[in-house]
Amino acid sequence: PKHLSFEEAAAIPQAGVLALQIQKKGNLKPGQSILINGAGGSAGSFAIQMAKLCGAETTGVDHTDKLDFMRSLGADHVVDYTREDFTETGNQVDLIFDLIARHPVSAVQRALQPNGTYFFIGGSVKILFQILLFGASIKRKTTKNIRVLAVQQSREDLIAVTKLCTTGKIKPIIDKQFAFAQIPEAMRYVVEGRAKGKVVISLDASFNN
Repeated sequence: PKHLSFEEAAAIPQAGVLALQIQKKGNLKPGQSILINGAGGSAGSFAIQMAKLCGAETTGVDHTDKLDFMRSLGADHVVDYTREDFTETGNQVDLIFDLIARHPVSAVQRALQPNGTYFFIGGSVKILFQILLFGASIKRKTTKNIRVLAVQQSREDLIAVTKLCTTGKIKPIIDKQFAFAQIPEAMRYVVEGRAKGKVVISLDASFNN
């Protein structure tokens, strides 16, 4: 795309499309509230920006080292999960976007407004099975929608996210670039949860030759 580097373009597809689909499927509106668990990572960095673009009150949850990073993206509130459990604060939001699900469904219900929606994106397999088994019954009893969201391939959504990036409304945030030969190091960096935004692999000259 024009006005983007190869690295910025490479950072968009999976994380950017996921963040857009959350906003669309969660029917996020101006003035509503969203909490993003794992907001300092790849999809989270897009989700914060999109939520603010939508006019939503945004809370980011992540490690101590990422609090200032989340604020810089526009988060209205930040929560350090090493010191505070967002399910026990008494605060309730309209939408929860959970990239690193660890809380049982009984706990995440407490953080949702009536008719609110919780999306499981990634995390514990145990929590995934809880949602699949009990999500429908929870909705019938509480009006709170607890469900799993899988990213769907969508050319339309990819084009939409790319347009937001090329027009400067949001920005792909690249924490680090690694050479092709450094893929194991890059994977360790991501798995350890250290990345603030995206990590990109660059094909160096020796590989191209």
